[in-house]
Amino acid sequence: MFSVNLYCKLFPFKKFATDSTASLPFLYKDGLIFNPTSSECSKNQFFINFCSTVDVVSPELKLGTATSAPKKKKNSKKLAKESSYTISYLINTCGLSPEKATSASEKVHFETPEKPNSVIALLKKHGFSKTHIANLVRRRPVLLLSNPEKTLLPKLEFFKSIGVSKVHLGGTISRDPTLLTRSLENQIIPNYNYLKSVLLTDEKVAAAVKRTSWVFLEDPEKNLAPNITVLKELNVPQSCIILLLTHFPEAIMQKSDEFRASVSEVVEMGFNPLRSTFVLALHAISGKGNKMIWARCYETYSKLGWSKDDIYMAFKKHPNCMILSEKKISRTMDFLVNKMGWDCRMIASCPSVLFFNLENRIIPRCSTVHFLFSRELIKKDVKLSTVLLPTEKYFLEKFVTKYEKQVPKLYDFYEGKIGIEEL
Repeated sequence: MFSVNLYCKLFPFKKFATDSTASLPFLYKDGLIFNPTSSECSKNQFFINFCSTVDVVSPELKLGTATSAPKKKKNSKKLAKESSYTISYLINTCGLSPEKATSASEKVHFETPEKPNSVIALLKKHGFSKTHIANLVRRRPVLLLSNPEKTLLPKLEFFKSIGVSKVHLGGTISRDPTLLTRSLENQIIPNYNYLKSVLLTDEKVAAAVKRTSWVFLEDPEKNLAPNITVLKELNVPQSCIILLLTHFPEAIMQKSDEFRASVSEVVEMGFNPLRSTFVLALHAISGKGNKMIWARCYETYSKLGWSKDDIYMAFKKHPNCMILSEKKISRTMDFLVNKMGWDCRMIASCPSVLFFNLENRIIPRCSTVHFLFSRELIKKDVKLSTVLLPTEKYFLEKFVTKYEKQVPKLYDFYEGKIGIEEL
């Protein structure tokens, strides 16, 4: 392409060429040369053609070719119209906020509602709520221009066929609509076949995809299959591999080198690969997020009186105690230790009690037992596990029904219908 400066220098010669019979240079593939024997007409016509080949739009030059500006202006108006309509549709029909709608409109444009309406109608038919649709459109606005029958329907029907119910389908896909952009034949079905070979049932495959869509988005041979091989080399039972992949797939889909490091760490802690606590511990320390939570839990337990040995004892008994929220740990420990008087180390020896609901289980049962202590109806050496772990039926028989003659309103107290002063 010739420069603007060259064009401007040559432009006067173009005008001169149309009015003059003077000899002019013409372009040859090896450079500019003079050909005195050429006819004046052909020289002039050549130079006119030569100048017209320079593709330049200059505001200073009123050339016939400089007509693109009005066209661009027309396109800009059309785009502005499309953008305005798209934003309005995203707000009023899809439920996006003005800010999110504006952002989404940069990725999708349409002037009429027919295609997006057909997509939304299909989603609603398959159980997607307004919130699901808003989240899906916000994350993948281009899906509004998909062919609902050819592109979307086969995938929705497939996930329903493997057991992802209407109740969960909208939530699963709206969290990561990328699922609807992948090939059913080339990716989704091959991934399903691999998952089914490991998990054995559609129910567990459906459970895994509800936990993370990555089980269908990433090639199993990249990380999942090699990581399963690592576990098998340690003789981890198939049932434990299924447990990990079904409930904590993100842990077993780590990059292979990171996964091997996590496995080595769990082995060094003394976990037995033949027990389910091995894979639960593996999940608890997998990934940056869980490692940060683990560290915060360690700090919380330390502040509440647990020693390092107490913390590791609890972790080995119930690995998930190291991924609880600080609030949950603090509230439960405060009630059991400060209000009920149990030793904090007793809780470390039975960390599963930390997972029970404070209001619905821990407070009613412990309050009832504590009252029986105060009346000397039972001995104070009752273990915390005896109070909180048994079924409802067993607890009532052992600690409520048994003492109704001595304390007629004990069941009402247990149910929270009366206070201790009314007993």
